[in-house]
Amino acid sequence: MAALEEKKLFLLDMDGTIYLDKTLFPGTMPFLDAVRAKGGRYLFLTNNSSKSADAYIAKLAGMGVPAVREDFLTSVDALIADLGGRPPFRKCYAFGTETFRRQLAEAGVPVTARLEDDVDCLLIAFDTELTFQKLEDACILLNRGVEFIATNPDWVCPTWYGCVPDCGSVCEMLFRATGRRPQVIGKPQPAMALLALARTGLRPDQAVMIGDRLYTDVASGVNAGIDTAFVLSGEGTMADLEQSDVKPTWVFDDIAALHRAWEGTGTP
Repeated sequence: MAALEEKKLFLLDMDGTIYLDKTLFPGTMPFLDAVRAKGGRYLFLTNNSSKSADAYIAKLAGMGVPAVREDFLTSVDALIADLGGRPPFRKCYAFGTETFRRQLAEAGVPVTARLEDDVDCLLIAFDTELTFQKLEDACILLNRGVEFIATNPDWVCPTWYGCVPDCGSVCEMLFRATGRRPQVIGKPQPAMALLALARTGLRPDQAVMIGDRLYTDVASGVNAGIDTAFVLSGEGTMADLEQSDVKPTWVFDDIAALHRAWEGTGTP
């Protein structure tokens, strides 16, 4: 384990870590500015597959955070990379938002939003446009035995008023109905963290994964062989930590506390 002060690459979860809904945490911009000033690098890693990187660029800009496409890795990016390493499917039913389908299509993945005879794969994401028709189509496809792949296993997505069901909750509904569970591509799998290392050319010991969920963010870092920081500003709590087999390298109240520890003015 390298000292926190030696880290050069910060892999940042978004919801619950640097902001909540549309409210930027006070410590976010000072931390990002300090990383850039010291010649470090940060990437935003999110399991939220309902939006494109362009939407996140606009969202961050609205909160005063400048960003470009190269600053992001999403679970859809990881899914597209994974699909590129497989024998091609005839057609994939894209269970998600229109943005999710468009990203897949632009990457050359044959997708449809209809129940068709040649569909041999169900790709499911966090769907803020969920309908019962999609659930019914998914059950029919899963009972046919098609491949089943999910972008992420998150139970909920945090909002200003609480939480809403995320991809993992919908997958659990489908499991209860069909007995089928998906292969998960995003966090907690290491794919996104490994893509980040490949993109930046930095070593695992130079990186740290930062997030508010043990079962996705921290687990992804552990699975990728990099250090992790668990922040208590979102979904996760100390009670979760006590009950979980997944243990972070460090625990902080929020991004501001992590910043102080990285600068050497706080205690890791």
